[in-house]
Amino acid sequence: MPHHKSAKKRVKTNEQARLRNRQNRSELRTAIKTYRAEAPAATAETQPAKLAAITSLVDVQARKGTIPKRRAARLKSRLANLANKG
Repeated sequence: MPHHKSAKKRVKTNEQARLRNRQNRSELRTAIKTYRAEAPAATAETQPAKLAAITSLVDVQARKGTIPKRRAARLKSRLANLANKG
């Protein structure tokens, strides 16, 4: 149990950040799963736009620190390879 006013505030803000990070991570995972499921059926016209959107989402989460930058790079590489195969 925190005893200082600043420690009490940190408990509150840490919980808010945890919930925000959890929501962002969930949104990212859902988007990646959706992209992977739709990638084989995507047409040549829609594929670049979908890849750009998912890449942007991954970059934003890496910049915010929700996921590590190296994981973001690895994800983008794998998604790009999936797009090129399809």
